[in-house]
Amino acid sequence: MGGKRKNSGYLVFIDTNILLDFYRIRKSDISLKYLEEIENNKDKLILTSQVEMEFRKNRQVVILEAFGEVNKIGTGSIGVPTILFDAKPVDMIKKAQKKISQQQKKIKDRINNILENPGTQDKVFQTLQRVFKAKSTFYLDRENDARSTIKDLASKRFLLGYPPRKKTDNTIGDAINWEWIIHCASASDKNIIIVTRDTDYGVFHNDDAYLNDWLQIEFKERISQQRKIVLTDKLSKAFELINIPVTQEMKDEEQKVIDNPSPRTFKLHIDEWLRELELEKKNLSIDQ
Repeated sequence: MGGKRKNSGYLVFIDTNILLDFYRIRKSDISLKYLEEIENNKDKLILTSQVEMEFRKNRQVVILEAFGEVNKIGTGSIGVPTILFDAKPVDMIKKAQKKISQQQKKIKDRINNILENPGTQDKVFQTLQRVFKAKSTFYLDRENDARSTIKDLASKRFLLGYPPRKKTDNTIGDAINWEWIIHCASASDKNIIIVTRDTDYGVFHNDDAYLNDWLQIEFKERISQQRKIVLTDKLSKAFELINIPVTQEMKDEEQKVIDNPSPRTFKLHIDEWLRELELEKKNLSIDQ
């Protein structure tokens, strides 16, 4: 496999956790911009039915995280002394809370529609479905002739405990993805970019990512000493490496997701509306 062909560009493997971020990025226009570029450059993607399955499997969970965020907004009762109960600011706060409740219902209805009808109501789902359905040399789907070979190789590396593998893993999913990455690198003259936040591929320190030592050496031995393999936790960095324009706003919004990984911080493209509500509540402060 260690050919000496001239390198020409990159292929990009995008892990499931990155695809799910499109429900977590706070500005819907930024999320859709990332998706648009993925679709426009799908010929440069390394895809597997494993990632497609994991996306579908976890999509609803991420959406329901947003459900919890919506329920938290404006749900507290107003503990006001009786002597102040008729105060005008209190009345204004009550009206604001009523408006919040009305808008919460609208958002909950929208989330229900996204859960029930992803094919017509969920732009993230729609775009990724088009990407996965597009025929590609670098997509390991169920009809791919190499599927059986890749599964056999993945099973062996899983049993041997080779990375990428978490200590708690009981499936060969990550091994399938890695073996297919190796296959695509071997079948092409391309360098490889892996976009993930899973530490089974390597470590992330400050603003840098370091591919696992075993994987780095394995790639060089199985592919080529000259071929590059890049690990990153930022899709924006991968885009820049393959010459896709990335705005500073796109970088900033992705960084916010990285900096706030707790599910409790995730929202489903509702933050613009929520910011307006928070501003309104401040304007209706009892100090006014």
